[in-house]
Formats: sequence, C-alpha cells, structure tokens
Amino acid sequence: MEITRHNFKQVIDQVSEAVDGASFLCIDGEFTGLNNGPALHGFDTPQERYDKLRKGSLDFLFVQFGLCAFKYETEESRFVARPFNFYIFPRPLNRNAPDCRFLCQASSLHFLASQGMDFNKVFRDGIPYLSPVDEQQMRDTLDQKHATQQLNSPPFTSGSSHTSDSGRTIQVPAEHKDFIQQTLTRIQSFIDSEEETLQLEPCNAYLRKLIYSTVKNKFSSSVYLETKVGEQNQHYFIEASKANEELLKKRGKEKRQQELDELDDAVGMSKIIRMICQSGKLVIGHNMLLDVLHLLHKFSYPLPQEIDEFKSLVNCLFPRLLDTKLMASMHPFKELVSNTTLGDLEATLGKEPFKVPVIVFPEDFPGYKTAQEHQAGYDAYMTGRCFIIMANYLGTFKSQSKPVLPGSALLEPFVNKLYLMRVQDIPYINLAGQDLKPNRDHVFHVTFPKEWKSNDLYQLFRPFGPIYIAWIDDKSAFVALTKKDQSDLAYKMLCEGVSYRVRRYGDHKEPHASHGRKRPLSFPETIPPRNGEGKRLKVTSSDVGRVSPVTQRCITTILEEAEDKPPTEAGEEEEEEEHGDEDGDEMKEEILEEKTNESTQAQLFEEPEAW
Repeated sequence: MEITRHNFKQVIDQVSEAVDGASFLCIDGEFTGLNNGPALHGFDTPQERYDKLRKGSLDFLFVQFGLCAFKYETEESRFVARPFNFYIFPRPLNRNAPDCRFLCQASSLHFLASQGMDFNKVFRDGIPYLSPVDEQQMRDTLDQKHATQQLNSPPFTSGSSHTSDSGRTIQVPAEHKDFIQQTLTRIQSFIDSEEETLQLEPCNAYLRKLIYSTVKNKFSSSVYLETKVGEQNQHYFIEASKANEELLKKRGKEKRQQELDELDDAVGMSKIIRMICQSGKLVIGHNMLLDVLHLLHKFSYPLPQEIDEFKSLVNCLFPRLLDTKLMASMHPFKELVSNTTLGDLEATLGKEPFKVPVIVFPEDFPGYKTAQEHQAGYDAYMTGRCFIIMANYLGTFKSQSKPVLPGSALLEPFVNKLYLMRVQDIPYINLAGQDLKPNRDHVFHVTFPKEWKSNDLYQLFRPFGPIYIAWIDDKSAFVALTKKDQSDLAYKMLCEGVSYRVRRYGDHKEPHASHGRKRPLSFPETIPPRNGEGKRLKVTSSDVGRVSPVTQRCITTILEEAEDKPPTEAGEEEEEEEHGDEDGDEMKEEILEEKTNESTQAQLFEEPEAW
C-alpha cells in the first residue's frame, strides 16, 4: 500500500491494526546517499564504524520507509503479509518549525531513479515528521502563544505573531502612515456595509503586523482579522470579517485547536515509528544498521557519541531486532548461501534444501504481483520472506513441522546483532552485550608514499604469504597476513623501512585511544515496551543503559502510551548495492593472490560459532 501525506490520516488506523496483530515486523529504508565521511575499511572497530556512520551518513534524507507486518494464521497454516510503502519529506509546518537541510549523493539518486523512485512524489506528497525534541519545542511555543493571547483577551486576530508580544501599540513609521490610514478607512466602510468579509491587498509581514495592531486599537472587537495564503502559496493577505466579543472568543478557540491539529499532522511519520516502538514486536531488516541509525536520528533522538549509549537507546526503543543479512552469513546458512544481497538471497532460498512457505495478501489489500526491488515496501516484504524461510529451515534440525516464530530459542543466536559490512573479523555489533575483540597481532598499519599502489604492498609482504589490504587513504592502509604465525618475523624485517613505515595494529591504535570521556548518566527503569508475545518487558538498568537526561525524558514521553495499551495476540555484494550505490564508495580491498579460495578467506574472517 502506497502512503503519502494525502492519505496518511485515512490509513493510519489500518497500519496500527496491522502492527498490533503482527507476529513480527519487517522494515527497510531508502536514502538520498550513504556516506559523506571517512571511508569504511575492513578493520574498523564497532565504535569506529559507528562514529563514521554517525558523522558521515545522517545528513542524507530518508525518502522512503517500508513496513511489512506478517501475521501467522494457525488454522490456515499460512502467513498474511501487509506491506506499506511510505513517502517521506520533512516539510516545515511554519516559520518556527525546523527547516531541514540535507545532502544528496549523485550515484544514490541515479540508482533510485533507475529503479522507479518518483522524486516528485517524495518532495510534493511526502509525509512530514518531527522528532520528539522538535515537537516539544513547538508545543511549548504554542502554549506560550496561547497564554499571551489569554492575557490580551478577547482574542482579536488569528495569531499573536502579528501583534507585539507585550500587547503594546506599534508606532507606525511616517512612510507607512498613508497605507495604514487607507486600510483603516476601507475597514470602516466595510463595517458600515452589508458585506460579510473584506480581503485586503497582499503585503509583507511587517505591514501586516502594523495592520493588526492599529485595527485592534481602533475597532477593538468589532472586526476579526485572519492571515490567509494566496493561490499556490505565492503571497499572504489579510481577510477581515465582522465580529463581536463572543464570536472572537469562539474563533480564537477554534484557531488554537487548528494550530494543535496542524502540529499533530506535522508529527506525521514519527507516529508510525513510535507505533513500532510501542509494539515491542521483533523488528527485522536486511543489512539494517544504517536503517536503525536513521530511524533513531530522524524520528527519535539525537544519536549519542558512545556506542554503548547507542546500544542502550536501541534496546529501549527496539528491544528485539534481527538482521537477515547477518543471519544468512552465519551457520548453518553460510555454507548454503553464496551471496547475501537481498535479491540473490531470496533466489537462493527458493531452492532446495529450503522450502517456500505460503504467504498471502488480504483480499482487500494491494500486494505485489511483480517484483519491485528497491522500493522500500517491497524490500521489507522480501526481507520477511527470507526470514520465514530461514527460520523454518532451523526448525528442521529439531524435526519441527510448525513454523519457527519470534520467541523460539532457535532464533536467539541471531537476535540483537546488527551486520557490520566489510569488517573482516567482527561480523556484527552486539546490542545485547560486549562486542567481539579479536586478536589483530597479524594486522599492520602501513604508511607509504602517495604514489604506491596495491602491487607495491603485495611485493613488500610477498615473503610472508597472502595478504589482505584495507585502504585507509592514499597514503596508509591496514595489511593483514593470512599466515598469522609470520607476523613477528614480518614486523622484525619490515619495521625499519626507508620510504614506508610498518607498525603493529595495537601500537597504532594505542595513541588514539580516548581518554577522559564523561561517564554516561544512569537511566530510570521505567520503559514499558512489550516482547514479541505482547507481554511487557522488564527493563533493568543493564538493559536500558546510560543516556542523557533529555533523551530519558523524551523516551518516557513517547513510550508511556504503551502502558495503557492492551496486549495483542500474535500467533555478496556490499551495502552500496543494498541501498543503491554500486560504485561511488567502492573500497580498495584486494587479496594478494587472485586464486585465493574460500579456505583462505575463512582464515581471514574467523567468525565465532553462533548457532
């Protein structure tokens, strides 16, 4: 189902019903770019990778969000899928609202356009959104404005932005006195006539403010002024209508309610994200780290600097996440899946030894008759298909005929782990605990002349066997030995170079270790999300972690609605290809020998047993 700002109000209840009744939820996002910061390389630590994405990716725009709710129907032994495709654009509500600046990456836009993305629909019909912080600031502004109007009762105008904050008379400059006098004369003639309304000539904001002030002083509650927008939002004008004190109070109350309703509309897409957070359901994505970062940053809270605080924030809002790209890269699937990009993965899972389940769309619900890859709603649906097939395959090891649903112990090794693209020895960020800290004694940091190419590094390390190169920039790289037992000899022979410098990985990292970081604040144990079965999760300080007081207050505000909500029953390519950038950020990663086989790769990438 395609959703824009024009039908958002009509379908939001339908989305809520689908989320509440779902066994699990799948998500996907499309962005105007991927990375504007330092290059990602194969030996980033989780903190370093998080820093790079936080600083280099979040200024891109989130233009499309896909949500697919899957519900298992026991009697029919089938899954019912309800996919939603949201177009998103942060249109400012008024002059006091945030006016978003964002980046675009040409390769990403070109890719999305080639896949059928309608950017006119994005910018013209996209659903607006406000973060909790922005929403609260705008509510505070409205409260202050309404309080000022009450002090200057009876209400006279459609908004206090056109009157002085203190209610004082604004002095009319000499150059505008004729204009104001002509306006007052027109309004007096209007009051004496039988006409119901009078439209004044369009003018700038300052002149409108003068009109509001002088008309109020002269005519008191005999006339009501309201600023309106002309055709195609090209100009503003004032419309005058006859009134009395009782009518002015009524219109003032209606105007205040209208402003609150407009603010509620401006919250827009954030309501859907909050809905997902409050459900407590298992949320599934494919290569979803960037999706999660954008969801938090755009619709929830500013991302903290420390990855541990990021994990705490994720655990508060999305208590159970699962990444199908990571799942497909781990035992027992890594032996059966050669390429984990979403389209190739779905094709592989459609063959033996896997079995395709029965998945249907409701009769009155628009589904997908043909493939629509890289449309967020369709990719979310495909992610759900892949999850169901892989989950059911796990069940065959236990001779389980029924589908494996969220809550099953078979899925726990994959829960709350986010896939790390291209990192050689740390396959995921562990949201539920400490990240892996592999031994990197066989990894060296090498600096060299700008003219050096990959072949120069190959020749330098040739005596010590095959190597893996992770370029940092054009004058430095990490080099990993496949034959780890050669690391001491390699360092002894190469550390004293003339035109290059070789340092052990640990010696290079030690000077860059952070010192004196502030200790994060503790978080109250009051968050009420629910687990996949609709039950409340007991949140402890170890689960919630440590975030700032502002974030604490905002999280509590958003999730407190879940307290009163009744539980529901609910029965290789790389990241650029996943999100649309095939070439722009291609990393300079190469293996010394062209015939490096899978066993050599396995030596470079020692993945811990997780299932």
